[in-house]
Amino acid sequence: MPANILNLPSIVIDRVDEAGHDYHIYAHALNSPSSCPACMSGEFVGFGRNEQLVKDLPMHGKRVGIYFDTRRFRCKECGKTFLEQHANFHSERAMTTRLVNWIGKQCIKRTFASIAEETGVVEGTIRNIFRDYINELERTIRFETPKWMGIDEIHLIKPRSVITNIQNNTVVELLPNRNKETIIKYLSTLQGKDDIAYVAMDMWAPYRDAVLQVLPQAKIVIDKFHVVKMANEAVERIRKSFKAGLSPKVRRTLMHDRYTLLKREADLTDKEALLLSGWANNFPTLALAYRLKEDFFKIYDARTRNDALALFANWEISVTHEVRGAFSDLIRAWRNWQPYILNYFDHPVNQPITNAYTESLNNLIRVMNRLGRGYSFEALRAKILFPEGAFKKELQRPKFERRIERFGREMPDFAMEFVIDTDIQKDDEINYGVDISILTRMIESGEV
Repeated sequence: MPANILNLPSIVIDRVDEAGHDYHIYAHALNSPSSCPACMSGEFVGFGRNEQLVKDLPMHGKRVGIYFDTRRFRCKECGKTFLEQHANFHSERAMTTRLVNWIGKQCIKRTFASIAEETGVVEGTIRNIFRDYINELERTIRFETPKWMGIDEIHLIKPRSVITNIQNNTVVELLPNRNKETIIKYLSTLQGKDDIAYVAMDMWAPYRDAVLQVLPQAKIVIDKFHVVKMANEAVERIRKSFKAGLSPKVRRTLMHDRYTLLKREADLTDKEALLLSGWANNFPTLALAYRLKEDFFKIYDARTRNDALALFANWEISVTHEVRGAFSDLIRAWRNWQPYILNYFDHPVNQPITNAYTESLNNLIRVMNRLGRGYSFEALRAKILFPEGAFKKELQRPKFERRIERFGREMPDFAMEFVIDTDIQKDDEINYGVDISILTRMIESGEV
């Protein structure tokens, strides 16, 4: 009798045929069923046989198919027929349970086509297994609702909303779009949504309207990153406005020096400072735009909202007519969103309410999308939200419960049950979501 290379003790292997890319393994069950699954009667007789092809995990770089000699029985009590069932075979698919579980996990890391090639399972079935696997993860994994929530977006074919936990630097959800209805539906279903204190976002009105409707207690903070980048965009407009009147050589130089114009003055190298000085001498308007950009960034050094208001008022006065058109979007945005922009300054400087770190996550998602073109949104979402080993978790002890027994009195039965129950309490595990730093490392190492 051939060795049990399947490592399934309840299966007896009759024969193993090895082909160029496949193992064809013929087997039967070691034990017969004990009762009828319909009426649980032990009185049944054989009623024929059927060969069932069941796919299993690949071995030695070859695909595996088990040709299982399945017996059919008829119950003497209820008259129903049934096939013998095997505990290691999946109830809904012609595969072993371990293969189904393995495919689900591999789908997070690999393409469906590569898994289909390795296992011999058609790609459509791989997709269905992946869908079921994700549905099970959705059912069993619950991320802690963030007290400081971030709502940002990433463009994957079209804009998608990214929900983050600002305090723990984790991502907790990736939504299919950024529509108001989608955000409302997501926020409405959150457990503990009334405990959300802050929501950082960009200046997208549907985000604001959804939060005001579902989370009236939460304070909306316009993310600093989305405000100050408008100052950089204004400098870019001024730079591009000079291109038409320049020679090709000077135009190319100005194009390459755009990164110098976008850098903060304190971060400039000596060479970059010299370049900037040269452009300032030749283009005073560009120098003015750069100075206005730097002065606007300094508004975010303010300690209070009143200081920020005063700094902005002085800054706006210094915006002359030559560059006002370039900075008009920034000025208008500040006026339209002023209460929510100023909420940023109500928080300590060492613990800012900002979603800027999710830009690194957005870059990672873009890289992942380029590496695996053709992925559906659902597949990309799963790769971000459910990579093994990337969750940020914390064990938390349950609350102390005072026992009922006092002064040596005899405890009633229900009190004894209470004590026994509290004696076996386990620590609660809190899952804050996918740690962005761990996810970064996993993507860079090719684990996702």
